[in-house]
Amino acid sequence: MNKAIILCTAAAGMAAVVACKSNADSNLQAKVDEYAVVEVSSPLLETLSDKDMQVLNLFRSAGRIMDDLFWQQTFGDKSLMEGLADPAARDFAMINYGPWDRLDDNAPFVDGYGPKPLGANYYPSDITAEEFAAFDDPDKNSLYTVLRRDGDGGLKCVWYHDEYKEELDQVCRYLEEAASITENEGLKNYLLKRVKAFRTDDYLESDMAWMDMKDSKIDIVIGPIENYDDKLNESKAAYECFILLKDEERSADLAKYVSMLPELQKMLPCEPEYKTFVPGTSSDLNVYDAIYYSGDCNAGSKTIAINLPNDERVHAAKGTRRLQLYNSMKAKFGKILLPIGRLLVEPGQQKHLRDEAFFWNVTFHEVAHGLGVKETVNGKGSVDEALGTERTTWEEAKADILGLFMVCKLIDMNEIPLITKEDAITTYIAGLVRSVRFGSASSHGRANMMCYNFMKEHGAFTRNKDGQYHIDYEKALQAIDDWAALILKVQAEGDYEFAKEYAARNAVIPEALSADIANVNAHDIPRDIRFDFVW
Repeated sequence: MNKAIILCTAAAGMAAVVACKSNADSNLQAKVDEYAVVEVSSPLLETLSDKDMQVLNLFRSAGRIMDDLFWQQTFGDKSLMEGLADPAARDFAMINYGPWDRLDDNAPFVDGYGPKPLGANYYPSDITAEEFAAFDDPDKNSLYTVLRRDGDGGLKCVWYHDEYKEELDQVCRYLEEAASITENEGLKNYLLKRVKAFRTDDYLESDMAWMDMKDSKIDIVIGPIENYDDKLNESKAAYECFILLKDEERSADLAKYVSMLPELQKMLPCEPEYKTFVPGTSSDLNVYDAIYYSGDCNAGSKTIAINLPNDERVHAAKGTRRLQLYNSMKAKFGKILLPIGRLLVEPGQQKHLRDEAFFWNVTFHEVAHGLGVKETVNGKGSVDEALGTERTTWEEAKADILGLFMVCKLIDMNEIPLITKEDAITTYIAGLVRSVRFGSASSHGRANMMCYNFMKEHGAFTRNKDGQYHIDYEKALQAIDDWAALILKVQAEGDYEFAKEYAARNAVIPEALSADIANVNAHDIPRDIRFDFVW
């Protein structure tokens, strides 16, 4: 916007400035409109008791505080964005939780703001990598500390439970009241342990309790969880909240796959030493309707599946819970992925664009996070430690391709009904174009750029005479194996230098894909969704 105003001023004075700013505002409104509005509710609400509804209302109150806390973490004073005079700028700031476009590599869109600090508001804005490295405090890499300046201008660590004490005390009161109302013992136990975690920043016990919560119709994922927002060190957890309702019928259909995880691990297309981790079989694989999002999960592109907890101690003891957010998933497929596929995939293969295939691909993306290895095979420590700033990009790439690998294997085994491998592959490739539109500021976007380029270079798809994608399913299957093998090798060997160099070359949008994205944009296909919470 600044550049546009300056150009107009140079050309024709104040009248031209007004005209040029109007055009910039119009462009910003177009960006707002790229997020399709989706009403979020669920027929499952009708199955709940009065007490359940009281609990949900308390959850939502706690979730609003999580939203405010994430604003503090990722930007700072929310009122600066709420006070913007331009309605389009204000709306877009609410979508992005600040003045930086999350789907355009965090480009600033509000006058007066430069690039987003890599450390967001988890660190002092003037911190340098050298200063951080020299700071001698064992808590500096904790998920649950912020770094602040002390009275002498040096660095100090402050635990979340101290930095955000007033807000967290209110969250705890809401959760304690919900625990006193609910009749589900597993939910009650989890809520009380989560309260303790908010007050101590020790989340292990509450994560274990959440894993044991098997039979509750309502669920809440709340707390500081993912670390994608910290681009300086990828070590600070962001506050968020999901409120969920369990689809018991669809969940029952998925139950059998949990017991198959050790077998699926053995099938991975890599060297035996790269798949030694034994996944826990007390993991859950369930389907939910999401009725509320706030904080990190609501910023920019919206989450459609959950794989938690992130703590590897929980993985070893109990596995993870994988929650498929069915209503959100259906909304993204219908409003975004299907229109993209109809535009880019040649007509004869468009029949393979299936919402059920999208569901299975996303479901096993989450399953895939628990496969491969967690520790390097050559003494470099954990995969996360060895890959450092590249770990989330490569982990998302692994989950993407192993998810598709497993879906294809299970179709061969007659374990997944109603779809074919052609459905899974076609929907996956169209989905790559959907995801690369998230941009390089997103680990998911970078991962999908690498996946797209690998599949294309290995002949999984070419362009027909009309410029649309023609998919070679045999070559695609080989590319799936080869890409999975490379990722698993990089992770198992903790090869940071290769991971960084490979991503620098391949986590990019080539010219032809850039043209495809421009074509998608020209057809007014949404980039993502935003929610109207009708409950």
